[in-house]
Amino acid sequence: MPDAARGPQGLRTILLTTVAMLAFAANSLLCRLALQHKGIDPASFGSVRLVAGALMLGLVVRFRAQPQASPARVDWLAAVMLFGYVAFFSFAYLSLPAGTGALILFGAVQLTMFGVGLRSGTERFGALAWLGFAMAAGGLVYLVLPGIAAPPLLGAALMAVAGVAWGVYSLRGRGVADPLAATARNFTRAVPLALALSLVFAASARADATGLVLAVASGALTSGLGYVVWYAALSRLGAMRAATVQLSVPLLAAFGGVLFLSEAITPRLAAASVAILGGIALVLGQKARSARP
Repeated sequence: MPDAARGPQGLRTILLTTVAMLAFAANSLLCRLALQHKGIDPASFGSVRLVAGALMLGLVVRFRAQPQASPARVDWLAAVMLFGYVAFFSFAYLSLPAGTGALILFGAVQLTMFGVGLRSGTERFGALAWLGFAMAAGGLVYLVLPGIAAPPLLGAALMAVAGVAWGVYSLRGRGVADPLAATARNFTRAVPLALALSLVFAASARADATGLVLAVASGALTSGLGYVVWYAALSRLGAMRAATVQLSVPLLAAFGGVLFLSEAITPRLAAASVAILGGIALVLGQKARSARP
């Protein structure tokens, strides 16, 4: 981000972006850590995460200096997609390593958004972008192909569904006048859905102090405040840079898994990362060139 890195405002943007990417990667680490040690069940983790996120975002929106825009129409589909992302994300991390889960999630999100854009006609791919799209899709398929190093198929499928849900949620949020307030409202609307899911799994519910702390941290800090920081950075990043810097999230999650969860970066994960992230970078690169006057 050469022009965004000039002067104090540029340094502030870089700092905010770095903090946001670390927060998003930390969501995978916190969830995997909580479930790995059986400190909480996935349904309860998702519920606590959404409640904590809704409270934090509500407080930020309530006490921020910026005046609120007029309330937007109620978007229950966005709330359902947010709930779906959180629920499937939580259950997927019962079996997936942090880095693998983040890579599947990110790949599914981007492929969903690209696919919807192609179908609606808002995206036009050249040869290089189609190559990138094929690389990313092929990387995801390769990652989950049966084999000794393949991640559990159920966990991978659940995370892919979480990615599709987040992709749809992201598309619903495009053009929203006040994205932070909209996110706070969607978190609030998703809470009853998560609590209903917790009731369905009440027989297997469990939560110790560590599990609850990790879930609250995921909701209030790495989700709630993470979005606050991210929206502050977005105002100076621009769409293409914002999409590009998010390529770092699966890599940060993978290295965090090595450092904090004693997970291994397998050759299959490394090769799939190159294909998925490299393919997405090719698509974004073509979009950036097409956007230039």
